[in-house]
Amino acid sequence: MKKFFQEIKADIKFKSAGPGQKLTESVGERAPKEKPNQPALRQPRQGPTDEAQMAAAAALARLEQKQPRSRGPTSQESIRNQVRKELRAEATVSGSTEAPGTNTVPEAKEEGSAHLAVPSVCFTCPLTGATLRKDQRDAHIKEAILSHFSTDPVAASIMKIHTFNRDRDRVKLGVDTIAKYLDNICLHPEEEKYRKIKLQNRVFQERINCLEGTHEFFEAIGFQKALLPVPDQGKGGRAGSWLCWEEESRVGASPCGSRVTSVRAPEGPDEFYVLSEAALAQPQSLQRHKEQLLVAEPVRATLARQRRVFRPSPMASQFDLPGDFFNLTAEEIKREQRLRSEAVERLSVLRTKAMREREEQREMRKYTYTLLRVRLPDGCLLQGTFYARERVAALYAFVREALQSDWLPFDLLASGGQRLSEDQSLAFNECGLVPSALLTFSWDAAVLEDIRAAGAEPDSSILKPELLAAIEKLS
Repeated sequence: MKKFFQEIKADIKFKSAGPGQKLTESVGERAPKEKPNQPALRQPRQGPTDEAQMAAAAALARLEQKQPRSRGPTSQESIRNQVRKELRAEATVSGSTEAPGTNTVPEAKEEGSAHLAVPSVCFTCPLTGATLRKDQRDAHIKEAILSHFSTDPVAASIMKIHTFNRDRDRVKLGVDTIAKYLDNICLHPEEEKYRKIKLQNRVFQERINCLEGTHEFFEAIGFQKALLPVPDQGKGGRAGSWLCWEEESRVGASPCGSRVTSVRAPEGPDEFYVLSEAALAQPQSLQRHKEQLLVAEPVRATLARQRRVFRPSPMASQFDLPGDFFNLTAEEIKREQRLRSEAVERLSVLRTKAMREREEQREMRKYTYTLLRVRLPDGCLLQGTFYARERVAALYAFVREALQSDWLPFDLLASGGQRLSEDQSLAFNECGLVPSALLTFSWDAAVLEDIRAAGAEPDSSILKPELLAAIEKLS
């Protein structure tokens, strides 16, 4: 009971002691509480001076420069996704890649615009000399070849074989087979079997009949169609199958294979090409026609330079090109898609400087044509259209044809003073001169000194008079 009352007293004493006191201390031992000091009155702060503000701004700028830049995506999948987004953005917004000789890649404008540097990409037909647009060339060339049959059927049929058929491997196989037929006739003029070609023969059907122009060629060199009975039809068809073997063996087919695949009973006369007696009497003509067939090439329209001369103009470096310089064919679109897919993979790995330079050159190859201007010493401009894959020597030849003193050596300088060598084997797209460029003409300094030392002066007129008579204003 005594312990119980002691605990009650201790509890009362604890509550009455207040904070900061011990239970063992008496009330008299408590130290008087000190009153807190009165806070001193604060002086108002003055604003920073101009020098301090400038120093703070400079320090802040240094800190921002030292801030670590946020790192891009590190995983390969993140890199691929980022590249795909950039490629999709490029599809809607035209890029502004700079190339030597130009400030920016010019935008394509609608054909027919009054301010185009050239109306369109044009071509010249080698048969008629007509100037054609890109969408007219194939139809015009076919029409010109067909009209040539009335004057020279042999040459027209040869052009038709090489031009109308796009598969070059199939054309070569068919041409070699025809040449083999003609060789057999020239080597064995007394053998009647070599003067007959069976039209239903498997080799003839697979290699020759499928090509346009072959029938016209046979008829033009002296072959005539005839229905002939197969010899010894009453002996069970063996002669017919032997004839098929004989036809195929003349052009290099397997005799054993032909016996097995072509055995059949003849069903009446077959159609043959038979060489006429008049043509057989002129083996030299057959040999000449064979050589023409073997060396012939497809008839293709050549790119028209569309040479133009302009007066001096401050807009010499501005190029407004038609859409033909940028439109891609189906094959070019497929190639571009393949190259872009490869770019996604390349950007996910580290590349050396040489690798990047090769990729930049590959990017420049997507242009098919380029428009080049040459600024002459008198300020006039000479303009021409070229294939992007043509060599620099083509530009030198183009300029030399327009010069009055075409025997004098000269130099062509690209933007930045890059000198182009006449014997340089690089193409325009490899030099960065696509899709347009402005170059500077200058005479060879050493030759000019020799001319002046001899007491003469070069012609003041650089271009030929007929070109100056057609000079235009660049707008």
